[in-house]
Order: sequence, then C-alpha cells, then structure tokens
Amino acid sequence: METVVLVMMILVCFNYMLKQTYRKGYAVIFSAAVCALFMGSTWPYAIEQSKSQISIWLSDSALMLDVAVILTLEVAVQMAFCVLSAHIQTSESVKPATIWTYRILRWFPGVLIFPVLFSLLVSFLFAMPGTSFRLVAWSAAAAVLVAIPLGTYGIKRLLPEKEIRLELLFLSNALIAVLGVIATVNGRTAVAGISEVNPAALAGVCGLAVIGLIGGIILHRIKIKRIIENP
Repeated sequence: METVVLVMMILVCFNYMLKQTYRKGYAVIFSAAVCALFMGSTWPYAIEQSKSQISIWLSDSALMLDVAVILTLEVAVQMAFCVLSAHIQTSESVKPATIWTYRILRWFPGVLIFPVLFSLLVSFLFAMPGTSFRLVAWSAAAAVLVAIPLGTYGIKRLLPEKEIRLELLFLSNALIAVLGVIATVNGRTAVAGISEVNPAALAGVCGLAVIGLIGGIILHRIKIKRIIENP
C-alpha cells in the first residue's frame, strides 16, 4: 500500500510540473511561490503528525474513500483539459464557451500537490531530528521554490512538442486513476463474490449482447447505404 501511495505521489508531482509547461513563466514562478509558502507555513501542523498516525490514515477505509472522491475529481479536470486542448488544436471553429473553459482549466494547477508537499515536509522533519523545525520547513520550501521552475523548464526542453506533453499528461492521469482505485479500495470489494453461475442471467446477458451486435450491424449498413445514395 505504501509503495502504491509513493508512486502516486511521484506521478502527482510530475503531472503538476508537466501542467506548468502550458503556462507563462511568471505564472510558473507564482505557482512555485504558493507551494513554497504552503510548505513553509504548515510546519506547526506537520510536527504533530507521526508515522503511526499516517499508517492509521492509510488503513482508514472511510478516509481513503473521501480521498478517492478528490482524486477522481482532479483526474477528471485534468483529462478534460487534455481533451479540450486537443479539440481546440484540431477543430476549425471553436465555441467561445469552449475556449473560456479551456483557459480556466489551464490555470487550474491541481490540489493533490498540497497533500504531497505536506507529506514530504513530514518526512523531512522525521529524517532530521534535533534540527529546528522552522529551519527544515523553510529550507524545504526554498528547495520547492527552485525545483518547480527548474523541473518545468527541464520537461519543456526534453519534450518541446505540445502534443506529446498533452498525451503524456492524459496517460499519466489515467495511471493515477488506476492506482487510486488500488490504493483506496485497500483489499476490499464492493460485493461478495459468488461461485455459482445463474444460467438465466447469463443467457439474458448473452442475448442482449447478440441483439446489440445485430442492431449495430444493421445501423452501420443503413448508414453506408445512405452515404452511397447521397454522396
């Protein structure tokens, strides 16, 4: 479980910097400053945490389900940005509402980065016992302030094509969604499994599949016939 969460945290950080490549330089610096300020100012709350408390959170089914809702919304928003961006690039005419929605989604950096930064801060405080908490927090904040613009610039130089970065952002969010399901389910299933097969239910499902297949073939042939008759 902890390994899955760690991989998700890495992907969240990567997605955050990948999304910043679609923004201007001043916007990237402002976003990095907000993240650094958050990390430096939350150390009084970070010192109240413990490794056992974090383990309890990860094993709390209700809390993980709440996290799954936030994760799903974040992934949906980021995927919507990717879809709208591709639509604008490939369409000849785009509605103004679509453009405004795209601009709003482009400026939305995501909220999952803040729990990740808080978790990193807690890890830094545990790794440096005896050091001033304030010093550790603001040193980590300074590192974040430098790392985000540098990481964004590095990704942009490594992948200069916007289309490739957009596709990578979409696939990375899809991977986060899959890992989120694994992490939040935590070994539980929604329904109990059964070992018996209901012949009537199986026949009904197969029948619906066959009817749908036949209907699709008929509609496809009608569509082709209309195209031939009215080219």
